[in-house]
Amino acid sequence: MLDTCKLKSACNLPFVYNKKINTAGTSNADVPLADPGMYQLDIILRRGQSLAARDRGGTSDPYVKFKIGGKEVFRSKIIHKNLNPVWEEKACILVEHLREPLYIKVFDYDFGLQDDFMGSAFLDLTQLELNRPTDVTLTLKDPHYPDHYLGIILLSVILTPKEGEHRDVTQSLRLSDVHRKSQLWRGIVSITLIEGRDLKAMDSNGLSDPYVKFRLGHQKYKSKIMPKTLNPQWREQFDFHLYEERGGIIDITAWDKDAGKRDDFIGRCQVDLSALSREQTHKLELQLEEGEGHLVLLVTLTASATVSISDLSVNSLEDQKEREEILRRYSPLRIFHNLKDVGFLQVKVIRAEGLMVADVTGKSDPFCVVELNNDRLLTHTVYKNLNPEWNKIFTFNIKDIHSVLEVTVYDEDRDRSADFLGKVAIPLLSIQNGEQKAYVLKNKQLTGPTKGVIYLEIDVIFNAVKASLRTLIPKEQKYIEEENRLSKQLLLRNFIRMKRCVMVLVNAAYYVNSCFDWDSPPRSLAAFVLFLFVVWNFELYMIPLVLLLLLTWNYFLIISGKDNRQRDTVVEDMLEDEEEEDDKDDKDSEKKGFINKIYAIQEVCISVQNILDEVASFGERIKNTFNWTVPFLSWLAIVALCVFTVILYFIPLRYIVLVWGINKFTKKLRSPYAIDNNELLDFLSRVPSDVQVVQYQELKPDPSHSPCKRKKNNLG
Repeated sequence: MLDTCKLKSACNLPFVYNKKINTAGTSNADVPLADPGMYQLDIILRRGQSLAARDRGGTSDPYVKFKIGGKEVFRSKIIHKNLNPVWEEKACILVEHLREPLYIKVFDYDFGLQDDFMGSAFLDLTQLELNRPTDVTLTLKDPHYPDHYLGIILLSVILTPKEGEHRDVTQSLRLSDVHRKSQLWRGIVSITLIEGRDLKAMDSNGLSDPYVKFRLGHQKYKSKIMPKTLNPQWREQFDFHLYEERGGIIDITAWDKDAGKRDDFIGRCQVDLSALSREQTHKLELQLEEGEGHLVLLVTLTASATVSISDLSVNSLEDQKEREEILRRYSPLRIFHNLKDVGFLQVKVIRAEGLMVADVTGKSDPFCVVELNNDRLLTHTVYKNLNPEWNKIFTFNIKDIHSVLEVTVYDEDRDRSADFLGKVAIPLLSIQNGEQKAYVLKNKQLTGPTKGVIYLEIDVIFNAVKASLRTLIPKEQKYIEEENRLSKQLLLRNFIRMKRCVMVLVNAAYYVNSCFDWDSPPRSLAAFVLFLFVVWNFELYMIPLVLLLLLTWNYFLIISGKDNRQRDTVVEDMLEDEEEEDDKDDKDSEKKGFINKIYAIQEVCISVQNILDEVASFGERIKNTFNWTVPFLSWLAIVALCVFTVILYFIPLRYIVLVWGINKFTKKLRSPYAIDNNELLDFLSRVPSDVQVVQYQELKPDPSHSPCKRKKNNLG
């Protein structure tokens, strides 16, 4: 029978230094031996009972933090609307001194506000028997109100001596998360969220605005919001990486979106991947617990995509047989074989020079994270070095040739989160194969240089036809992205961008009106003759023909050296202003915390901010298509316009509309779970906006360059 350890209330505890085991795979860096007296503490956070209610509805959304010496070593998931939550989460911690207690704190999660304190306790490690499982019951207390009963927390712990064994390099919780994301995954979980049925009405109008959150380990995905419905049709597809051989459990929660206040919880369900067979699509109808209704999903487990990490000595493209096999796999003759496998990417991360100093020793401990959409791999850490050499090769499968390769350099810290040192973003279509290049590292916003350069050699092999076809389907969404937040400079930037797009239309209207007013008689006469000619001879095929001629005209201007495209310094200046505000916000947040930062009105402002961004980006993407910003996409547009012109010239419009209508009406009958999409919008989503053009610009190495910002232009 398991022993029960007595609890102690949380009072003033001394600070101690703790270390967290890196649970993510191994590193090539040398690992130090464990210090004498080192212990491993394995904890299972079981559940809570009779916790304090902190929300107006008489419930709470509790989560738990473990701390030693003021350093957070574990944070549990949030259990929504439950005073008797069940976590069943594991944590593994290395501790140096048993005299230092484990501090447990419970909080109520409040969206957009400061989380409410629900009680704390601590565990005296000296009272644990070595190598023996122990059940622990902790009574939560509030030091300011010691007489208040705040419930209990149940744990299971095992304390094991670690003398004479090797231990991994200790890192912060966030850095450990980065390492877990870098593991080579064992498979892909493809999920299609089809629909919801008979969901619970959460609004006063008897309806809801539902959306769904998915979580598999550290991976998260949030669906779009379906307004005013209890039977939403999402038709969204996304992929998770499967790291564990036995599968895992996908946690699914449904929510009702409420503007200006906290979202309402509709229900939850889970998918146990270990119960599903591989290489087969499963249709699941899941009953929502703690609520009403069902969710309908399609789940497919497949073998891992081709991703790898190796040393420079193991190079697939230098092996003649392997290179020929890769070229054969993506040859034009294999157009319809596995349309999702568009190409092959190999990234050599060679070295970096002149990195920023991040430690008090005047050095840094840099490691490098390589990201392609949701695929993340990383190098080992090179300790105490500003000119590290990694000499690693990373390979990825390309699912979208319009993806952007991101390479980020961090400084590893043992007892806190990793420090950002620099980043580069490289569109795959801009890569020159086999060329070793020095990329100047940029800041987090990719708007200006920071200190240091990184040497990369990149090769891209892809099937152009597959890449073109994949352009006409929705982009893969990144499931790890920062939440949108309100920014004065970002709001101003998006407003000015949209104003510039609108002014193009306004100026065109003024120009047409001046022709009507005969401000310039020769111009008005020419416009009048052109109007008569076009109207008299107009045919529908002339619309794509005119767009085709415009694209062709711009192409010949560019190749003849008469490129009239201008560098967008206004957008660059706005991005730099936004970066300054971000830096200021980061400093203010350290002083003030998150209290009073987010209000109900902020959500409305963020929505306006995002709408302005979408409208401005739409106009900029159309402009950049005709400006040949991405030649591959402009050529693709030319091919499409040629096809449309020929079709409209030879086939009567009524037949075209008839085929289009039959396809639309029968699409759901032919493929009930097909994901809705608009090919034109999917195409434009691959064209970079002006902001992205600035972010993806490659900076030239300049030894005398200072990262200080240049003088801003007047935005007015």
